[in-house]
Amino acid sequence: MLLLRRAASAAALLVTVLPVTLASPAHAADATPACHPPASVPLDAEQARLADTRTTALVERAGFADFVRRFPAALCTTRTPADAERLLDSWGQALWQASVRRAQGQRPGGDLAPGDDRPLYWARLSMTAALARWQPAFTVDRAALRARFEDASRGLTDNAFRAAPGVRRVFISGFDPFGLDAEIRRANPSGSAALQLNGMRVTLADGSQAEIRAVVLPVRYADFDAGIVERAFAPRLAAGPAPADIITTVSQGYPGIFTLEDWAGRARSADPYPDNARALSGGTREHPVTAPGLGPGPEFIRTTLPADTVTAAVQTPYPVLLNPDVTEIPAGATTPVDRTDGPTPGSRAVAGGGGGYLSNEVAYRSNRLRTELAPHLPGGHLHTPVLTGLPVDPRLLTGPEFERNEHAITAEVRTVLQHAAVPR
Repeated sequence: MLLLRRAASAAALLVTVLPVTLASPAHAADATPACHPPASVPLDAEQARLADTRTTALVERAGFADFVRRFPAALCTTRTPADAERLLDSWGQALWQASVRRAQGQRPGGDLAPGDDRPLYWARLSMTAALARWQPAFTVDRAALRARFEDASRGLTDNAFRAAPGVRRVFISGFDPFGLDAEIRRANPSGSAALQLNGMRVTLADGSQAEIRAVVLPVRYADFDAGIVERAFAPRLAAGPAPADIITTVSQGYPGIFTLEDWAGRARSADPYPDNARALSGGTREHPVTAPGLGPGPEFIRTTLPADTVTAAVQTPYPVLLNPDVTEIPAGATTPVDRTDGPTPGSRAVAGGGGGYLSNEVAYRSNRLRTELAPHLPGGHLHTPVLTGLPVDPRLLTGPEFERNEHAITAEVRTVLQHAAVPR
């Protein structure tokens, strides 16, 4: 039965999900190779983890193997840079849409739990490795093509709200898995929640309706430097037919609890903890730094989410707490100070409640943009509990406890949003 189910899923993938990449008749008549044999190029630190066969298994056990298998040949159907751009857009969007449908139980395939976010991550990474090896017969801007594919496969394109009268619009972001050098099987419940909730219509606590849209962001400083947060949030904050009514960034935080972060800080200060590409930010607790290209803004930005309402209403299965902690260098001082009551006037940010890593930075960047484009909107950051429950045996990719915990966290993210998005 399992083999039949996998075969049926693969057939459905080929018919309904993968973009059409056949060459035009003129190309079919052209005997000139569309691209040279794949180059043996060094992969980046993140792509190099694909050498672990468990990453391939996560892709195959979700029914996504055909994305990876067919992508190199699809690249070779292109004849111009414009062809390549269109192909990267279409394949990225197809991978995102397939991942959302699978997470929401609309696309059968494989034996992993539907909400598992890891197949999207490893399939995308495998496809970017193929893009790195691709040797077309024309000149391309490979970095720009990868950025297009990354954006499309993370929900940044073709993922707008439907303009429905009376329906609130909730925009959230999650993250890729991280900390993979310590445990390559790790997932990220914020990414899982983004996939499971994207496009969903939910009933809010007051009985009104809301639509949720989501993106999944990389755990890489370079992408933040290149403006991926601003690219994700600006279209939902700018004036238009269907802008967001509330935004919140979401990431994995502390064991056993949800936290609404009261303050986001401007600084990076997490070194020596690296990102997924093993890059460091250059900022430490003693010497925080500001991200390159970050627009002007205050040292700290306070949440405008209805924290009192959420914490009063949502406490199971995980407690939801407001976290007012910050680390600052007080005005006139040089030494960082931890505070449990928010920042003091004139201080320099070292860390927000979410620390000095990308969880804090996504909150700062998105809400800095919110204060510029739509200051009336509620916005902030939600930390989920740490996702636990992976089997002790490192050969096992999933288990009942892991899947129950992932499901429970996403369900509570939804409940938090159902209370946070009520009009006030």
